[in-house]
Amino acid sequence: MEQRAVGRSGLRVSRIGLATHTWGKETDADDAAVQLVAFVEAGGTLVDTSPAYHGGASQRILGGLIDELVPRGDLVLSGCAGLVPVPGVLDPAGAPAAEIHWAVDASRRTLMRQLDHTLAELGTDYLDIWSVAAWDPHTPLDEIATTLEYAVRSGRVRYAGARGVNAWQLATLAAAAPITAAAVPYSLLARGPERDIVPAAQHHGVGLIATTALAGGILTGKYRDGVPADSRGADEATAAEIRDRLDERATRVVDALVTAADGLGTSPLAVALAWIRDRPTVAGMIIGARDIAQLTGILAAETLELPRAIAAALDDVSRG
Repeated sequence: MEQRAVGRSGLRVSRIGLATHTWGKETDADDAAVQLVAFVEAGGTLVDTSPAYHGGASQRILGGLIDELVPRGDLVLSGCAGLVPVPGVLDPAGAPAAEIHWAVDASRRTLMRQLDHTLAELGTDYLDIWSVAAWDPHTPLDEIATTLEYAVRSGRVRYAGARGVNAWQLATLAAAAPITAAAVPYSLLARGPERDIVPAAQHHGVGLIATTALAGGILTGKYRDGVPADSRGADEATAAEIRDRLDERATRVVDALVTAADGLGTSPLAVALAWIRDRPTVAGMIIGARDIAQLTGILAAETLELPRAIAAALDDVSRG
């Protein structure tokens, strides 16, 4: 798998990254182990986790696999901090992730406490990328910036990043702290970052990590003929989100993906991922899979080279 530099840094990551947000709910520890081994054997390095994924179950499962199945040095581990469960709403222990209500707290106390907890659960001394999980208007920018700098200086973190930020927030944070990576939702159905986040990232030398690159599975074409029983669209917790995206524009984009995939002898999923992979400033993308079959389909996108005419056609049909 090709490795790319993240922004104007020496950090290199695999173009496809493994998201672990299904681990601990839809993916058990045994299936997670199979996924991780297959991912690394395919040349993948970037693996993303978070203490907010299923009350921390994701990173606990990952921690049990590092060094037992895959050497720590073979991975570029990405994590974050700054989301806390809202007191009195729901105890996250054992609760379904969709039922947990989160608040943003990027104070130095919370960020460092969560970082140390993540390191302990993963059984590692450092994270390769550690991001503030969301913009916190209640914590002074200087406090967030110096916390990120301290995490790097102390050796707990190699590179700092940001998630859940818009363009001005990214630019403001990058001007005050050593931000190397920014994880943003970006896909054929979510092209908003091109208006402002991409230029801001280019200006500050920040590499983008695309998330939700398949738009909740819509870009795989699975919803063309209805809602599969095992899909997110059938899950009560996420059904409304999927329904809101299934509009006329989505239909046009998916139809174009299916046509392109038929002509190239591949899947709509692979075409959608190859398109976002090749966008300017994108260093990589993190994609989650429920099982090894889904992961195998995702990894197939690595070798797909989109002809310019197809990429341009998708570009045109997906403009909002």
